Amino acid sequence: MGFFSTAITNIAPIFYADQIYSIHRTRSSAGFSLDIPLIMLVASILKMFYWLGARFALSLLIQAAIMIVMQLILLHVALTNRPPPNNNTPFAAAPTPRPYNFWQWRSHRPYWQFLTYFTVGLIVMHILIAGTSLYPSYSSLLGMVGLAIEAILPLPQIFANQRARSTKGFRPSVLLNWLVGDVFKMCFFFLSGDGAVPLAFKVCGLFQASCDAYLGVQWYMFGNGSGPDGFEKNEIPL
Repeated sequence: MGFFSTAITNIAPIFYADQIYSIHRTRSSAGFSLDIPLIMLVASILKMFYWLGARFALSLLIQAAIMIVMQLILLHVALTNRPPPNNNTPFAAAPTPRPYNFWQWRSHRPYWQFLTYFTVGLIVMHILIAGTSLYPSYSSLLGMVGLAIEAILPLPQIFANQRARSTKGFRPSVLLNWLVGDVFKMCFFFLSGDGAVPLAFKVCGLFQASCDAYLGVQWYMFGNGSGPDGFEKNEIPL
């Protein structure tokens, strides 16, 4: 299992680095859903607190920590390179306003405030509940919520692609990362010894893998946008 655990820990940051570089190079995050870093940050933070109670495989904890760092960088770069409001919005997964404009703010500060308050709130809850009879149930709840949130990771990009009938702005390397990651995760989850990986990881992983596969179908169907024959193949290099 050492090979799979190492792959799970190291493969994702490499491909997210390519998305970061692409946004920085083009000076635009148009077509990239900012819900992706939101989902990955919230899910990864929750998984780290879940580990304190469940003590699952260490490689999954390390992956969550690395993912937090990469998603913070990705969020910063995407916010810095947002197109003007009258252009194609990076919040393509949200065609209608959300309550309090959540995660659609034009100012950068609310994004960092939300992440700070969210993390501090979890720290306070951990201090108050750790050591009590409620802690095992609380820890399990954190795990289920975190894994469920991560499982819906592809959905914002799927909705964005479907609305635009294009995958332009979404790097093929990120899709490749998700698909390859799914293969390694499924092998690791189902070949690990009993108790090493909780059932919740397996169920949510299967759902996410199905969504990632559909993203691949969208990439084939839509490419970079519509052409005379209804679609054109994506010309963005890996």
